[in-house]
Amino acid sequence: MAQPQHSFLDWLNQHLFACPFKSHFGFDCPGCGFQRSVISLFRGNLIESFKLYPAAIPLILLTIFTLFHLKLDFKSGAQIIKIAFAGIAIIIFINYIYKIYTHQLII
Repeated sequence: MAQPQHSFLDWLNQHLFACPFKSHFGFDCPGCGFQRSVISLFRGNLIESFKLYPAAIPLILLTIFTLFHLKLDFKSGAQIIKIAFAGIAIIIFINYIYKIYTHQLII
């Protein structure tokens, strides 16, 4: 009997890093959901990725921009990175407050 084929993303989904914050305190940290969000993004599920962790796509885009900036030294690159980072931090904060408010934190 043939074994079912599993993709690398299926394997990766089964081997996610454990959150030390969650294991010590028993509830999600502000970064919980990022790994699952990236896997959903790799599968092409943009909406699911956004629902799991709204800051994942902006963080990935900022990382790519930062790498280009380090190589090409854009004139206003550092300022753009600072502003984008602040915006992403606000997204993370709002998402965490929303999870607390809607009781989506896993306790």
